[in-house]
Amino acid sequence: MNNHFFVVTGGPGAGKTSLITELARRGFHTVPESGRTIIREEMASCGAALPWADRMAYAERMLERDLSAYSAAQALSDPVIFDRGIPDIMGYLTLCGIPVPPHVAATATAARYNARVFLTPYWDEIFTQDTERTQTRTEAEATCAVMRETYIALGYKITELPCTDIVSRADFVSAQLAL
Repeated sequence: MNNHFFVVTGGPGAGKTSLITELARRGFHTVPESGRTIIREEMASCGAALPWADRMAYAERMLERDLSAYSAAQALSDPVIFDRGIPDIMGYLTLCGIPVPPHVAATATAARYNARVFLTPYWDEIFTQDTERTQTRTEAEATCAVMRETYIALGYKITELPCTDIVSRADFVSAQLAL
């Protein structure tokens, strides 16, 4: 287990990336979400590994990227904060009604993060859609619920982040990391 690896998870549009950006600004090591990068690359190249096209190919690309980022972060000794973790891929597949392949489950079980996982709850006031985030509010709420269930099933403890401004959320995470 990598006790200094922390995950921020939840549904889309709940402030994860804004929080990660603020934590990076404060000097924390952070790892961006792979999903958005893959969507941008696939859209630019007219590829099909997209959540609205080939969901399994999209999941496999996320697994590859997330495992690579996880391995690269091994060289760091200070806290590393991930914008989503490998278990999020299991949650994504579950949400899509796609059976989780054994190799994905095995990777999520083997590549462990700190037992405390930060969950950004669905927050209607900040939820927005864009060309990469096409989920509806209902889908965003469902995603948050599935991520919570997925991490709990893997033995993680959920720390729900308060619905407050980014600076206060970053203060909350910083204080939790100091415990």
